[in-house]
Amino acid sequence: MDFTALEIFKAVAAEGSVTRAAEQLGRVQSNVTTRIQQLEEQLGTPLFLRQGRRMVLTPAGESLRGYADRLLALAEEARQAVRPQQPGGRLRLGAMESTAAARLPQPLAQLHAQWPDVVLDLSTGPSRQLVEQVAAHTLDAALVAWPPPGLETDTPVERTPVFQESLLLALPAHHPPVQSPADLQLHTLAAFTRGCTYRHIGEAWMQGARGTVPQVLELASYHAIIACVAAGRCAGVVPQAVWDLMREPPALRLVPLQTCDTVLVRRRGYQSPALDALLAALQGTQQHTTAWISSP
Repeated sequence: MDFTALEIFKAVAAEGSVTRAAEQLGRVQSNVTTRIQQLEEQLGTPLFLRQGRRMVLTPAGESLRGYADRLLALAEEARQAVRPQQPGGRLRLGAMESTAAARLPQPLAQLHAQWPDVVLDLSTGPSRQLVEQVAAHTLDAALVAWPPPGLETDTPVERTPVFQESLLLALPAHHPPVQSPADLQLHTLAAFTRGCTYRHIGEAWMQGARGTVPQVLELASYHAIIACVAAGRCAGVVPQAVWDLMREPPALRLVPLQTCDTVLVRRRGYQSPALDALLAALQGTQQHTTAWISSP
């Protein structure tokens, strides 16, 4: 069992198809099939169930996928550790949707300009799920709103504060002024899926109005959230940085809610030149704003 075989195994598992995995890896289909068969022979157990053209992981395959994530992550960490002065290799970064849109373009451009050998894989998701992916070795680091709701207290991650977001409660333009939760006349919150820290903050604030958890309309983007608020059917929590990106924002009533720290989380003990370079880029772009928080 070698790292190449594990990379092929992961690609097939992710794509659910030998054909698509071969295209992604730039290999011929027969080579991918052969490497999977060899891996199964070495381990003495089937890793996939063949359902027509679709490949579905067996219980043994599911178990191997977790080990493959950790082994490949450790191998990449080792490759970078032997060249500490030369950031390079793959860096798997997770971020909240708002962070990716409002905070990352400038530092990632700077990172690429200074260290072109760093290959960045960026994915977005709610804060809790991102932290869990870091702990499970499927991400190297993530930018999340702290603390994520429902996160296990013993999750093995370290965190570095990066910046602070000002959160706004967005309400329809016709809504009366709001000084406290008791003034709120809406029962529905437009928000991302469970695990989103901003959703949790909004739910807790709205619950203070009536003592009951509000209904939640789950959406996949801030544009959709803002559109639903503008339509008059719900409230939403929007970071000021996201609102500032809008060229022609709708006429909404915006109520300052609170601030929330955004932190860079990594597995305990994990360090790489590529991640250090990313953190330096993040710090460099934030030092000129009032939102910067120095690392402890």
